[in-house]
Amino acid sequence: MAQLLKIYKENPNPKEIKKVVDVLKSGGLIIYPTDTVYGLGCDITNIKALERVAKIKGVKLEKSNFSFICKDLSNLSDYVKQIDTTTFKILKRALPGPYTFILPGAKTLPNPFKKRKTVGIRVPDNAIALDIVDALGNPIVSTSIHDDDEIIEYTTDPELILEKWDKLVDMVIDGGYGDNEASTVIDLSKDVPEVIREGKGSLEIF
Repeated sequence: MAQLLKIYKENPNPKEIKKVVDVLKSGGLIIYPTDTVYGLGCDITNIKALERVAKIKGVKLEKSNFSFICKDLSNLSDYVKQIDTTTFKILKRALPGPYTFILPGAKTLPNPFKKRKTVGIRVPDNAIALDIVDALGNPIVSTSIHDDDEIIEYTTDPELILEKWDKLVDMVIDGGYGDNEASTVIDLSKDVPEVIREGKGSLEIF
């Protein structure tokens, strides 16, 4: 049975954030709000938790295209190869915001991702998500939660999310209604930026 935890995004309560971090540190899976859709996440350093997420999504962990949710750009070099000034300026301009950036992966990536040439980096403009990552001390690995409904691609109501994911995850964070539009995905790993998916984030800033 998953726990439903209400957290207010305007001013997340540190005690509630700590409860989330305790779940993550013990290898638990959470569903949490972002500035786009609700995400399924776990601690990037916990192999068993990563394997659980991969199993739920029906993919091999090594071949998964999960995003890394970061607090800011300060620890980027732990996961990403050195990037040029132009790329960094794009990241600075767009983040935090509803974008996923594909960047060249570093040699220092955690074991399951060692063979990956690229990684998806997210810094969502959502205080709950950022406070969780900050308190955890490292990124969470994340993937959007899709709905089986053909019309509604993403479930936005936390209580409906709990109903569906109750037996699969350990905690659902109720941060209010989510959005039903995913992030804009931009590949910055090559010479010319390429839009992989147009989502919530505007392309005008590029």
